[in-house]
Amino acid sequence: MPTEEPETEPTPEPLGHPGSRLGAEVSDGAQRHRTARTHPLSVPEPVVHKAARAGAQWWLDALPELVAGLERDWRITVGRALGGGTEAFVAEATTADGELAVLKLVLPQGHDAARHEITTLRLADGQGCARLLRDDTARGALLVERLGPSLADAGSSFWPRQEILADLAAQVWRPAADSGLPTGAEKARYLVDFVERLWSEFEGACSRPAVDYALGCARRRADAHSSARAVLVHADIHAWNALRRTDGGYALVDPDGLLAEPEADLGILLREDPDHLLSGDPWAWTTWLARRTGTDPVAIWEWGAIERVSTGLLLLSVGMTDLGAAMLRAAEVAAAAPPVSG
Repeated sequence: MPTEEPETEPTPEPLGHPGSRLGAEVSDGAQRHRTARTHPLSVPEPVVHKAARAGAQWWLDALPELVAGLERDWRITVGRALGGGTEAFVAEATTADGELAVLKLVLPQGHDAARHEITTLRLADGQGCARLLRDDTARGALLVERLGPSLADAGSSFWPRQEILADLAAQVWRPAADSGLPTGAEKARYLVDFVERLWSEFEGACSRPAVDYALGCARRRADAHSSARAVLVHADIHAWNALRRTDGGYALVDPDGLLAEPEADLGILLREDPDHLLSGDPWAWTTWLARRTGTDPVAIWEWGAIERVSTGLLLLSVGMTDLGAAMLRAAEVAAAAPPVSG
């Protein structure tokens, strides 16, 4: 299930804003190099709308020249744009030696998303995640290996899908103390503020007791953060972000990147598939994930609680009402008779 970052209020572009320098750099590059592309540069509408809401029209205007500069600097040919996301311009690319790749240009929104993604992919080094071929943090640009269809499109049943995702998560986990990534504690505290703000707009969609339970879980995860246990985590694992490799396995794309307890990744798996939670035994699902990965079921459960409410409210705010409402129904059920109470 694709998700997007919560929106922030657009801010005026100050003098010396990176966007101003970016525009100058790509304009200069475009004068020296023009590419006869086989596909016109077409930005998907969701990316256009997201950029407009984020006050990043300058970035949209600069995209053609930015792509041309990367084609020159990285000796790649950029093909058709790929849809499905809202946070970046993504397109097929081919390197000079014929390797199939994907170019990703992250929409600048002031929260270092490109740097975090690049750092995560570098540290993962192709284990559990797509291989990073080239990167340029200043331009928010990544070139990654081209992968196939998503796990969501594969038609797998629930438990085989969970096996694949849990195993991919565990492949990513590794020490990353000096990575500069945000911590799990920072994310948990952010989600507390985010839920409080959005619930005031959608309070009829979820009961206050369910919200309070999720907030309590988030605060406990923030308090439990330990640098000794913290590892690199992908932080947005779901079936849409697992793409098939040519060898038949899968690799994760689009990491948010955190330095957190590993259970933070598994809580995101509990957030997904709300219908399974509503029809099955959520604690059995939680303990299954814990046994498979050697992690703590209580921490998984608590991360799942805050992820479920925060993402459900987010989905309502962007118009994905059916899935958002299903997540919040699952949150009510989980909070009504929790195996873990505050």
